Amino acid sequence: MGSALFAQDFLKFAVASSAVIASLIKNGGCIIRNILDAPTLAVIETDVRPWILRDQPWTGDFFPPETRRVMGLVEKSKAFTDSIPGNKLYQDVCGALLTSWHESWHGQKLMKSESKPQLNNTIVFSIAPGAKRQELHRDDMNIHNKLEALTSHEDYKIGRDCTIGFFVAGKKTTRANGATRFIPRSHLWATSQPPMEDLARHAELNPGDGFMMLASAYHGGSQNSTTDQERLIYSCFMTKGYLRQEENQYLANSVESIKRYTPEMQKTIGYSVSNPFLGWVDLEDPRKLVMTEEELKQESGKDLY
Repeated sequence: MGSALFAQDFLKFAVASSAVIASLIKNGGCIIRNILDAPTLAVIETDVRPWILRDQPWTGDFFPPETRRVMGLVEKSKAFTDSIPGNKLYQDVCGALLTSWHESWHGQKLMKSESKPQLNNTIVFSIAPGAKRQELHRDDMNIHNKLEALTSHEDYKIGRDCTIGFFVAGKKTTRANGATRFIPRSHLWATSQPPMEDLARHAELNPGDGFMMLASAYHGGSQNSTTDQERLIYSCFMTKGYLRQEENQYLANSVESIKRYTPEMQKTIGYSVSNPFLGWVDLEDPRKLVMTEEELKQESGKDLY
């Protein structure tokens, strides 16, 4: 699967975030091999399998009835959250492409504000034999991202995309069992341009391989034409810190479950202020709801801005 037909293919231990960023800007997506190890995959599956078995078929036609989903993974699986949304390479990529900066005057003082990316959603997909293909779509439709066409990736400006996805294979993912279809370089198209199925390629992954993708790229799950293979995918998206999250992290996950995480991960989940003043509670940093007593003492008296 060469870069001419699909996207660049990297090894986890041989790739810098700058190379992944360059590939995303050029192709809209890339594969990173062996991004998670087998023991970590086993822990995640142990955490989520009971929830997969509880899920019921989707009543609409966006997901095939053979698909089962698990959401609210921040509470249901710490291993998932630390290893996938919390993956350092993924976070570095999102930080570079999704961080926003703004300047505003307060009287005669120019204030600079940074808004870091936040978790957008968490979903596990279990696609059973017989599932029909999903229509090609763009996930940035949720944030009404309206884009003009670019003639080349060299014209791409950071800030064009507001969301980045990350898919990790829990089991071997093949064209036959429903590997994600993806149109390389469709992130350069105008929002008004419909997808063309004959341009789609399949993101075939071994267990532990990851696929990162800009949300402006056309993609969709494929038909599972096998008789005995489950396609198991662990996924999340990150988005800009000032946008509404697709999955409501504050209702999907209990406050107590957030306390298990590091301060940095708590902020990533959404327990933070998007500077200068977006997301406060009683004009305070929302992370105070999940801070330890020692942290609260250290934060006492600090100005929100």
